[in-house]
Amino acid sequence: MPFSSCDDLYESLPDFASVYKAIADRVLAASDRGDVAFAVPGDPMVGEATVRLILGGAHERRIPVVVLSSPSFIEAVLAAVGQVLDERLVVMDALTAHSAAIPSDAPVLIYQVYDTDAASRVKLALLKDRPAEQEVVVVRAAGSPTSAKTDRVPLHRLDRIAPDHLTAVYVPPVAPCQLPLAPRFSDLVQVMRRLRGEGGCPWDQAQTHETLRKWLVEECYEAVEAIDRGDMTALCEELGDVLLQIAFHAQIASESGAFDADDVIAGIVRKLVNRHPHVFGSASAADAAEVERNWEAIKRAEKAGRTSVLDGVPASLPALHRAAELGRRAAAAGFDWERVEDVLAKIEEEMRELRACLGSGAPEEVRHEIGDLLFAVTNLARWADVDPEEALREMLGRFVARFRRIEQAASEAGRDLNDLTLAEMDQIWERAKAEGA
Repeated sequence: MPFSSCDDLYESLPDFASVYKAIADRVLAASDRGDVAFAVPGDPMVGEATVRLILGGAHERRIPVVVLSSPSFIEAVLAAVGQVLDERLVVMDALTAHSAAIPSDAPVLIYQVYDTDAASRVKLALLKDRPAEQEVVVVRAAGSPTSAKTDRVPLHRLDRIAPDHLTAVYVPPVAPCQLPLAPRFSDLVQVMRRLRGEGGCPWDQAQTHETLRKWLVEECYEAVEAIDRGDMTALCEELGDVLLQIAFHAQIASESGAFDADDVIAGIVRKLVNRHPHVFGSASAADAAEVERNWEAIKRAEKAGRTSVLDGVPASLPALHRAAELGRRAAAAGFDWERVEDVLAKIEEEMRELRACLGSGAPEEVRHEIGDLLFAVTNLARWADVDPEEALREMLGRFVARFRRIEQAASEAGRDLNDLTLAEMDQIWERAKAEGA
């Protein structure tokens, strides 16, 4: 059977894209003179860019095409490395692997690692998410009974091999514990998926959104505490714990098809872009106050279905924080005092009502009036531009420091804390206060 090769195009043209196009043009031109067969190693529909070009050109010219299938190089490479076909297997061309996202939790087969430069580009792409010592399998001439050869090398030595046009590389998935020390958020998602998946951790598998609720709140407060202490090492760790909760909830939601981590990220990116038109659009904002006003206006437009300005303030917020936010929203709608003196008068009024209730001895009324007084104080904090939650937290820090000074003084004197008189405690307290504790 007479035939001709296309080796001359590989030798004369500067890159593979040009070679593929030239081969396709040659085959299509030959078809104008009669039937023509184009042969490739393996299955023509697997990993053959030239075939894709030929099929496209034939469709445009309305040339009938018959595709004869055969085993592809994938089966031969898997047989050479002793692996069965995994449903997660990713097959990639070495020509584009360097610019693609290569998952670390799935097996990867990279074909057409035709020279040292291609092997080097593949190595650098894989090292982004894989340890340098991970073993990869280099397969040459897979399926050939006489020329097939398999070598196992550490990833960092991949470009030390002697590749040719029949070289492929099989890369096993990476266990989470082997991930490099510069992981991305996607690595955390993969670890979480593994913990929740088959053969994972029974405790993680048993969790739900409801059982994790308290941990989400607690981890946020621990991060806040690290900020208050100015402890950046602790803050880094605590933010990791917060991030874990986000990945945990996203993984649980993905298992029911509700949403996944990508949806979470896409949602917050859209929100940030939409609410910063002065950065990503044509709007302008002179200062932070105008940014905040614009933010609230955009937010109201996004939440057009809400029926009250108080909607959207979670009932699960700490009561003091929620009181401050509800007061702020009501004031923005015009429900506010005209002067700070009016707020102080309201506090005095609530104090008088509380005193009267305390004299009556009615617990329900006392609780009611204390609530009114606390809410009035949060409004005073708003007028003074003070966050009541932060103010109380700082005060509690001072209280703890001063009370510990009392405990320390009792211990140094060899006395039990309960043996100190109130006057003695108060004296130590005032001394600690004067010293800035």
